[in-house]
Amino acid sequence: MILMKIEECFLFGYIAKPHGYKGEVALVLDVDNPAAYSDLDSFFVLIKGSLVPYFVEEIRLQGAKAIIRLEDVATHEAAQALVGNQVYLPMNNLPELEEGQFYYHDIIGYRVVDATAGELGEVTNVYEFPHQDLIAMNYQEQEVLIPVIDEIVLKADHTKKQLMVNLPEGLLDIYTTDAGTPDDQSDD
Repeated sequence: MILMKIEECFLFGYIAKPHGYKGEVALVLDVDNPAAYSDLDSFFVLIKGSLVPYFVEEIRLQGAKAIIRLEDVATHEAAQALVGNQVYLPMNNLPELEEGQFYYHDIIGYRVVDATAGELGEVTNVYEFPHQDLIAMNYQEQEVLIPVIDEIVLKADHTKKQLMVNLPEGLLDIYTTDAGTPDDQSDD
């Protein structure tokens, strides 16, 4: 049996629903390039805190979704039992990146260096939202959120463990300026 730790994996997607009545599942993919996984032969499903291996018999990509037939899942009921579970792949399944590019999990702990202000703080987290991903940085004991946009987040230097950015003017002030002090309020 293959024992895999979740720390050695990345979130690949989740099982959304059964597909048909012969045990196939619809998998929503959480990757930038689904086509890179068109010949996937196995993955892990997170079930009750453990990664359970499943072997792929057939995969049909449909944009950011895939219809998958799994070995030993031959009924609608067996497929339904997997619905809602997250699917993981080992880190070595991630496609190689070009120089300066990064995966979010890579930059946790990196020092953020601004083109103008210099070294600012450390990356503590990355929040993924439907319309905008944000990098969380600890700056002067405050959490500062940096939008993940090519014009702002320039590149990662993996050797120096630095994330190079060009922050918009005033972004840091939003987090470090005290707003709403009693002296600023007028009496009505």
